[in-house]
Amino acid sequence: MTYEDLGYTAALEEYRQEQSLSSFEVGRVIAEHRERYTVRTPSQEYDSELVGRLRFTAEGRHDFPAVGDWVAFSEYDEGKALIHGIFPRHSIIERKAVGKSTQVQIIATNIDVGLIVQSVNRDFNLNRLERYLTICNASKVAPVIVLSKIDLIEESTLQDFIEQITKRLGDIKIVSVSNQQANGYLAVQALIEKGKTYCLLGSSGVGKSTLLNHLSGEEKMRTSAISDSVNKGKHTTSHRELIVLEGGGILIDNPGMREVGITDTSAGIEATFDILLGYAAQCQFKDCTHTHEKGCAIIAAVESGEIEEDAYYNFQKMQREREHFESSLQERRKKDRAQGKLYKNIQQQKRKMKY
Repeated sequence: MTYEDLGYTAALEEYRQEQSLSSFEVGRVIAEHRERYTVRTPSQEYDSELVGRLRFTAEGRHDFPAVGDWVAFSEYDEGKALIHGIFPRHSIIERKAVGKSTQVQIIATNIDVGLIVQSVNRDFNLNRLERYLTICNASKVAPVIVLSKIDLIEESTLQDFIEQITKRLGDIKIVSVSNQQANGYLAVQALIEKGKTYCLLGSSGVGKSTLLNHLSGEEKMRTSAISDSVNKGKHTTSHRELIVLEGGGILIDNPGMREVGITDTSAGIEATFDILLGYAAQCQFKDCTHTHEKGCAIIAAVESGEIEEDAYYNFQKMQREREHFESSLQERRKKDRAQGKLYKNIQQQKRKMKY
């Protein structure tokens, strides 16, 4: 294995030289466990943690390593290392942290392609596909929809699902896989390129771990039958992990996500709903919110059937989530600034009293 097999590029090496990091080793974070990180090089894995400087100067989640990151580190004991720096990321897939109105959860970094896995027997949901597509578009990660378990439905039903996706989401790559058919994963294997990083996205029980096992050629993740009563797997991935495939390519598996919360980026929504927003240029008012205004071309298109109602309502729901996240974040920053100012004043008063 080489660094290029892990995804290392000339741009990363240039950054390493510019930042005078040549005295440190370079590795990629392949797993994270409560602020401890497994860092991999072509020859070894290291149990790693941040040096104090990075830990105490961190202002938020983005200042800590995540699965997919490249880091500069030094070994201080056999298999133990300290992380001294995080290399720039060319992409970050993230969502709003569950139950936390102003925090984000980084799913993975330095991703080239997002494999959005959805099973066709019970899980098929266009609204959910739009959410995953939005977080990929927000990160400028190329999305591919993987329809799994196609052996459980008729061919005509599969074609109907594909037509629904194409009509609603436009020109997006779609591949289908089967657990039961011979060579059922060739369509996905054909997508994998050496040195590129792919991230599996989807709910629990849609077949992400099974897909990973087929692509890797061995059982990297345990899987078991899906319960007929609740349609959930008896085993689900519990943490993110980066795996280098023998045939080339890097794959990141993820725990199933029940919620895909939208953060404060509008670019992802605009890219996902570009067909819908294409009507906005015809709206009577430039500041149209597309909710109630007379002369709104989008509302007219919904009423005429040119735009699906479900797509319109999903667009509005995600817009409200984005606006709420953004306003909550601004309020939190305002409070943080006020608290910082108060702390500074207290320290100044203490110094005056001392002298």
